[in-house]
Amino acid sequence: MTGIQPVDITTEVKTNFINYAMNVIVDRALPDVRDGMKPVQRRIMYAMLQEGLASNQKHAKSASVVGEVMKRYHPHGDSSIYDAMVRLGQWWNMRYTLVDPQGNFGSMDGDMAAAMRYTEARMTKVAEEILADLEKETVDLKPNYDETTTEPTVLPSAVPNLLINGASGIAVGMATNIPPHNLTEICNGLLALIDNPAITLNEMMTHVQGPDFPTGGRIAKVGIRDAYATGHAGLKVRGKARIEESKNGRTQIIISEIPYQLNKTNLLQTISAMYKAGKIPDISALRDESDRKDPVRIVVELKRGALGTLVLNQLYKYTQLQSSFTVMNLSIVNGEPRVLPLIDTMRYFLEHRQDVVTRRTAYDLRKAEERAHVLEGLLRALDHIDEVISLIRASKTGGEARDGLMVRFGLSEVQAQAILDMRLQRLVGLERERLQGEFDELTKTIERLRSILGDEKLLWREIKKELRDIRDRYGDARRSVITELEEDIGKEDLIAVEDMVITMTRAGYLKRTNLDAYREQKRGGRGASGGKLRSEDANTGVFVGSTHDYLLFFTDQGRVFHEKIYDLPEAGRDAKGTHIRNLLPGLRDDENIASVLSVSGFDQPGSFIFATKAGVIKKSLITDYSNITSAGLIAINLQPGDELIGVDIQQNGDDVVLATREGQAMRFEANLVRDTGRATQGVIGIRLREGDEVVSMALVPSNDENGELLAVSEYGLGKRTKVSDYPSKGRGGLGVITLDVTEKTGKLVTLAHVAGNEELMVLTQKGTVIRTRVEEVRVTGRNAQGVKVINIGDKDCVIDAFPIRREDEL
Repeated sequence: MTGIQPVDITTEVKTNFINYAMNVIVDRALPDVRDGMKPVQRRIMYAMLQEGLASNQKHAKSASVVGEVMKRYHPHGDSSIYDAMVRLGQWWNMRYTLVDPQGNFGSMDGDMAAAMRYTEARMTKVAEEILADLEKETVDLKPNYDETTTEPTVLPSAVPNLLINGASGIAVGMATNIPPHNLTEICNGLLALIDNPAITLNEMMTHVQGPDFPTGGRIAKVGIRDAYATGHAGLKVRGKARIEESKNGRTQIIISEIPYQLNKTNLLQTISAMYKAGKIPDISALRDESDRKDPVRIVVELKRGALGTLVLNQLYKYTQLQSSFTVMNLSIVNGEPRVLPLIDTMRYFLEHRQDVVTRRTAYDLRKAEERAHVLEGLLRALDHIDEVISLIRASKTGGEARDGLMVRFGLSEVQAQAILDMRLQRLVGLERERLQGEFDELTKTIERLRSILGDEKLLWREIKKELRDIRDRYGDARRSVITELEEDIGKEDLIAVEDMVITMTRAGYLKRTNLDAYREQKRGGRGASGGKLRSEDANTGVFVGSTHDYLLFFTDQGRVFHEKIYDLPEAGRDAKGTHIRNLLPGLRDDENIASVLSVSGFDQPGSFIFATKAGVIKKSLITDYSNITSAGLIAINLQPGDELIGVDIQQNGDDVVLATREGQAMRFEANLVRDTGRATQGVIGIRLREGDEVVSMALVPSNDENGELLAVSEYGLGKRTKVSDYPSKGRGGLGVITLDVTEKTGKLVTLAHVAGNEELMVLTQKGTVIRTRVEEVRVTGRNAQGVKVINIGDKDCVIDAFPIRREDEL
């Protein structure tokens, strides 16, 4: 068939798609690195210039501008042209607006602009700087789409528009997202680059701190350097909020700035949704009080007693009040898309300005020389005015007069024609002086322009002068604050600091209960149990800690685990809790918890002091235990057959008391044990006779001579003895008698430091749990056997005893 040519469809589709993609990339979606304009934006600006819509002229209907752009330069839909023009006039999208709007140009809430037949527009002064000198052949022109007129391929752009206003757009297979910047900072950076072409990024960042969004906010410093070094990075951006107290005494959060390009209505909807989902439960009211005076004012009112910092962190975590801005500095460079670092983007702009200023200077020089040439002829004619008039009067035609002047006075055709066109009033003497003055000024101008074109230093001096002028006329203060913002909101930032009662049982069950639950019950009068336990189980520890504290679990095999208290299962007073092995999966089957401690952090002063069954004592700084993992960490190295029996936190001035099963006790200053590394064995604290072992460690303040040590034996005998009865000696001795161990008493089970207001929990081998007040145990001497604390049944004995805080003392 004639006119039909078979082609490979794969090749055809590939070729056509590549052509389409490049057309979208170059001619639609991406800005030019030189003027920061996409084609439609450039055409809008040029059309407004052609229509005379300068900043000092009346506004014109937007529809007329859109029609002119579509008719002459941009044969696409009018809605896309109008949308582009509207964006150029929205202060919350453009750091320095290029269109001065009149009428409804939309809002931060996502409201659409009014129809183009209602709104009006004109250029801003910054836009005029982008178009300045266009008439001086500073840029190339190209035919428009139907070749009925021409349009500029790029605008002269005396301002670094790409960097100060940024850009965003989606092309084919790529997208650009360039943040706006502060004009003053960018101009200072450009001036520094001109002075030092080898400037480093660190030096540049002393001038350019980071992006500067029109909506303000706070930008995390982390990420900015990567964005400037590579042209691509992610930035964390937060809205600006403050916590204050309202007139009714409630705490409220006032949001006055939001992240760039965030729809304010969407933020309000998200906050409401997070409240309903229980993510931010402490909100009592949410209002949008934005107006002309305060474009952004969102009031988040909190419930009574709520913590403002906690709710603010929740807003950052769960709403767009903290968001990410992905920098992709992609622009068109010499007809191709390229991702550029900051300094390279600046260099291309300066190269463009160098070309523009060179072409403008050459244009001005040509015009000055042309005018000087005409003036030279006029002045020569005025010097021979009578002869010139006679020659003209004697000529029959204008051509004859022109030729006569050229021959008689050696003039060019242009000069001769200018003389013929001169009005008679210019023959007066004052006009001769004015023309001579103009000629002299032009001579100086020509000399200056020739110097600029002949000396690159002078050319760059001119560019620097213009940059300073732009900076001084349009520069302003930063709106966005660059801060050492943490990269992310951690789990801890979302949890209130509250006091919790931590309860652990001998069987290994653990729970946390809000302290208020205990205090409310105390006010109610009658006491209540701390949990429903099996008859053979008992609480081995009850203490108060903050939700943000760490709970440390030391095992009998010398390892340590940790959990944040807020990660422990929260349960009511009557609940049993969760077994420790479910919380610590790294715990071995043959491993048991020997001691549990609470610390606020690992940077606090003090040391952990360890005691083992074999009489070894060890001290290590708390800071040595900051890197505990879920698999556990070696807390102390143990000899084979030895076990860890106790750990405590030791401060300066504490004494250590070690007690053995055979009733011996050794008291010595804790400072006699020097701090060693975490994975060390320790030193001898007490020497043991054959068959003996350490069962307890107690810490007592060295000046607490009136304090007491509580001893309990296997067969239920107990006593309290003054600390002063235990002489402080050097470590490593056999100690002194703390309990007269006989067949009646049985072996020593525990020795603990008490204040007298605790409860004593006693567990027997057959599972009996007995609870009594420590103050009911008699005070006796060190060598005494004690008195009956509990009655032990036949073939039963005490296997553990320990004082705990009474619940009514919490």
